[in-house]
Amino acid sequence: MAPKKPSCLRSLLLPLSLTLLLPQADTRSFIVDRDHDRFLLDGAPFRYVSGSLHYFRVPRVLWADRLLKMRWSGLNAIQFYVPWNYHEPQPGVYNFNGSRDLIAFLNEAALANLLVILRPGPYICAEWEMGGLPSWLLRKPEIRLRTSDPADNMTKIFTLLRKYEPHGPLVNSEYYTGWLDYWGQNHSTRSVSAVTKGLENMLKLGASVNMYMFHGGTNFGYWNGADKKGRFLSITTSYDYDAPISEAGDPTPKLFALRDVISKFQEVPLGPLPPPSPKMMVGPLTVHLVGHLLAFLDLLCPSGPIRSILPMTFEAVKQDRGFMLYRTYMTHTIFEPTPFWVPNNGVHDRAYVMVDGVFQGVLERNMRDKLFLMGKVGSKLDILVENMGRLSFGSNSSDFKGLLEPPILGQTILTQWMMFPLKIDNLVKWWFLLQLPKWPYPQAPSGPTFYSKTFPILGSVGDTFLHLPGWTKGQVWINGFNLGRYWTKRGPQQTLYVPRFLLFPRGALNKITLLELENVPLQPQVQFLDKPILNSTSTLHRTHINSLSADTLSASEPMELSGH
Repeated sequence: MAPKKPSCLRSLLLPLSLTLLLPQADTRSFIVDRDHDRFLLDGAPFRYVSGSLHYFRVPRVLWADRLLKMRWSGLNAIQFYVPWNYHEPQPGVYNFNGSRDLIAFLNEAALANLLVILRPGPYICAEWEMGGLPSWLLRKPEIRLRTSDPADNMTKIFTLLRKYEPHGPLVNSEYYTGWLDYWGQNHSTRSVSAVTKGLENMLKLGASVNMYMFHGGTNFGYWNGADKKGRFLSITTSYDYDAPISEAGDPTPKLFALRDVISKFQEVPLGPLPPPSPKMMVGPLTVHLVGHLLAFLDLLCPSGPIRSILPMTFEAVKQDRGFMLYRTYMTHTIFEPTPFWVPNNGVHDRAYVMVDGVFQGVLERNMRDKLFLMGKVGSKLDILVENMGRLSFGSNSSDFKGLLEPPILGQTILTQWMMFPLKIDNLVKWWFLLQLPKWPYPQAPSGPTFYSKTFPILGSVGDTFLHLPGWTKGQVWINGFNLGRYWTKRGPQQTLYVPRFLLFPRGALNKITLLELENVPLQPQVQFLDKPILNSTSTLHRTHINSLSADTLSASEPMELSGH
């Protein structure tokens, strides 16, 4: 029986809107005074200076810290989304517990003396998995997403707005303090002078402003979204955003400069800003090979495979995120290297190919790659497919995952597939609690392989940043918690933020678990640093951002719109 629908779920079902939530709403008022182009709060002229913060990108134990720093910065409001998929993981099953406790977050905002601009879903974009829509919508293969109003012509939209509303407060609800990062592009930054100049110009006009983002946070686990700008672009684990408050919650020079601007127009709180969190360094640590992913298939998919003549998508077998293994067998012996590919860009999003357990290479979405395979009749062909995050905006962008077309070997369309939906996070949690038996593994492993290491922390525990020099690509867990993806080889992000509350203090052992998908360095080591590395020279492309207006961005800082 499904749990009773909580009352706060009603907000998730409202159309996208702007709502100010006020404590003790029965004694307070908020009015849009269109005759005088202003807001009235409790009868007095009011404008908000707000910043975006996503509770779903910040662990609950850190909410109060981030909100206090935002209030100290001079903000009188915060703005945030409510992602539908975060709260209804399966149809009719709702989760408002722990870091999903929306009411608790609202209470924390009230304690910090911050008003709330609430942007409920169902669609949010926010570079979040599928733009906040739950992936189970795609179990209806013909569904059309985000199609009611593409809103492409903004001049036409604003002209229409003024036709029906010639007066009203000036509002910029998304003034960008920085920008997001994609794997394979440079870390995006936006200068302090450009951000402060734009803010000051708007405040001089009497406008209300929300800064997106004021604190970006982290795409832990598999929650990152993706964009499609000529090709598929997966968003990094870090959502630092070059925001005034860093990913680790530390004030930046941009914060102090913005506070100075805000202080010219309204009072800001007195007193010192809470200092940056203590940081620590650990390692280098040599991690140990646990075994090839294929060796744990019975534990990763205890219910066994799903069989089909043609490969099925993640959505068809109710695998929302992460990884799925596709398996078939060669029907005849192939003596010479023979082309292997998936037609019609049918790999969504990366496929790690193995023959009889030996890693052959990678096929990637939007890349016209082919592998060349050999094998005997009956050889086992395994394809591990990684979901790199569903498209987070775009009209009718239904981003199905997995093998969307049957692979071809030579001239043969491969059929008779077994699909193994993998529950890797569950296995990692068991590893944390149990000591599994030793498994056989090759002398020089490559392809999807697990590594782990237990380690103590000898000094005081602090925030830290996991660095994986020489590693290629994979997923990493700390004490069973999924930190997210790393892609050291492609960049730009080279470290993963590790909040101190994930680590056990002196006297206890911590455990790091890695699933490396391709290749490890000759010395498989990791280390924890006291500073993040969010950019690297190994990136393939440069991020460009198209200008919105001369008032808000300098000409040297073009900004390409996402779908916030």
